[in-house]
Amino acid sequence: MAVSSENIIIVKDLVKKFGSFVANDHLTFEVRKGEIFGFLGANGAGKTTAIKILCGLWYPTSGELNVAGYNIYTQREKVKQNIGYMSQKFSLYDDLTVFENIRFYGGIYGLRKKEISERSKSLMERLDLSAARDKLIRDIPLGWKQKLAFSVAMLHNPKIVFLDEPTGGVDPITRRQFWNLIYEAAHGGTTVFVTTHYMDESEYCDRVSIMVDGRIAALDTPEKLKFQFNASTMDDVFIQLARGK
Repeated sequence: MAVSSENIIIVKDLVKKFGSFVANDHLTFEVRKGEIFGFLGANGAGKTTAIKILCGLWYPTSGELNVAGYNIYTQREKVKQNIGYMSQKFSLYDDLTVFENIRFYGGIYGLRKKEISERSKSLMERLDLSAARDKLIRDIPLGWKQKLAFSVAMLHNPKIVFLDEPTGGVDPITRRQFWNLIYEAAHGGTTVFVTTHYMDESEYCDRVSIMVDGRIAALDTPEKLKFQFNASTMDDVFIQLARGK
């Protein structure tokens, strides 16, 4: 499915302060329906703060925000019903089995028992996890956990899925497999909003924004950013921005 011209996330002058510290400093951007949007920056740049606000988990200090057609201030529950979220710190329960985690989240997302049964079977077959159905999450490899966490976040067919540094700590092969799942989701029409500090992963996105010290320092397609900064890689772009060139 091609990226739509319709904006599904609209952010204008987002500010988030913690006391005197400004974590998000007047962020303004839009994300299109069906787009893979990379939200990049070093650790501490303000990415996780912004993503938690967009998911309705935290209130902004100020700014205008619309997510999936809903106002982030007055319609937070509607926002939550229409998004999926995979947290930076692993989001499945170690003391539950693979199937129990799927069933638990299916219930949270309001799916009926029959839907949970059908979707869990399909999900485990697709991820080749059928044999691990009754294994505790703590006993399966990290790569499987990450792919399962992403699939659980997609269980209710959300309009947008937010992924907060989803490939942290996994090997390069698993990272590539994970991005295949992202492509599949986007092809199906789901907007993917992904934060990462791996600059090479920005090459997989339709557009990327790069945050430096709480601000968006650049926003465009990877190719256009490399041209703009006369850089051969996105790492080079980021280094120039981080150094203030």
